[in-house]
Amino acid sequence: MRILLTSSRLPFALSLIRKLAEAGHEVYASDAYAVASGSHSRYLSGSLVTAPPATETEQFVSDVEGFVAEHEIERIVPCFEEAFYLATRYERLAKETDLFTGPFATLARLHDKATFTDLAVKLELPLPATKVARSDEELRELTGELPHWFARACFSRGGVALLTNTGPLAGATKIEDVHPTAAQPWLVQPFVEGPMQCTYSTLRDGKVLTHLCYRAPRQWQHSTGISFETVDPEPTLRFAEALGAELGYTGQMSLDFVDSEDGLYLIECNPRATDGALLMEANEVDLALGRDAADVPAEPLLIEAGRKQQLDFAVFGQMFTESPREWPKSIRDLRDVRGSDKGWHDQLPNLYALLTLGHHARLNLRHRQALLAAMADDIAWDGQPIEGMSPSDRALIDAMEERRSGSDPQ
Repeated sequence: MRILLTSSRLPFALSLIRKLAEAGHEVYASDAYAVASGSHSRYLSGSLVTAPPATETEQFVSDVEGFVAEHEIERIVPCFEEAFYLATRYERLAKETDLFTGPFATLARLHDKATFTDLAVKLELPLPATKVARSDEELRELTGELPHWFARACFSRGGVALLTNTGPLAGATKIEDVHPTAAQPWLVQPFVEGPMQCTYSTLRDGKVLTHLCYRAPRQWQHSTGISFETVDPEPTLRFAEALGAELGYTGQMSLDFVDSEDGLYLIECNPRATDGALLMEANEVDLALGRDAADVPAEPLLIEAGRKQQLDFAVFGQMFTESPREWPKSIRDLRDVRGSDKGWHDQLPNLYALLTLGHHARLNLRHRQALLAAMADDIAWDGQPIEGMSPSDRALIDAMEERRSGSDPQ
């Protein structure tokens, strides 16, 4: 199959490129950055530099559409939130190829943490009691009601835009630096004690194809994982199955949980790929992303516990920010834990990763954003109207904004 992966700047996109090629597919990549690391892999049959999805949506879609026609692409696999921009032209693209993501309305419902909370309540999936702060005053009032609390932006990703008075991130963001609005509110929840778990699933027409669950034993600044280990997938499978069946979902889905003494609490959904994709082997990625639409397994493929993977470049970089007392452990991890780059003999992406990091660092300095936010500067979607979207999708955005400015989900 001829497959195009978009947003090739991401480490897990590069991993998917390599594994799909190893499984026998003809793989292509695209990104708005010419230096995107995945676009320079030796496993590619071709690559494309597009217009930025967030700021030049119509040109971005036209760039992808032209590439699909030129190379007879059979499937597009979005790797990040450019999926939202492609999905606003879902019917148009579906006439030319298989767009492996849901329609815009489905993606938006999962991505908006307020409407996702509504959906989880409807499906009776356990999650922390949630209230919505739409102003500085409401944020202070709601956090003041709880001895231990956790707050996050309604649209956020990668451990960015978090606020808490408990745990290792307590005080990392000051409450006076957070300014919720009706259009961009923050969710406030009681702090739930317990380790984080994340899932990565692929689905077709509401049925789970593949599913894994993992933890991040090593994190960058206590937020974003840079090493990963699979855990038992069975307890979290029912969440993916319930959401998939309710929505008739097609595409990639990633869920975050807290594993508390009282059991799993669902925190949020990312309707896209995440680092969990790093933990799959080539034949499993083939089943997840490379099969014909009609080739759906009778039972989902569950990835067993105990696999480990890390981003060697990030682990090495973390050594410059940690205490020398931690260096022996980091050196052991670099020696013993499988790096996502090992064994592929594909070095050019590493050079371009440095160039991409330099680009992100300049954005971070200029806009004073967190580095991870800067990495997604032109491919993220935060609830805003999108150029050229249909009247029905625009009406949906208006309704979601009205919902966020109205009553609480719980």
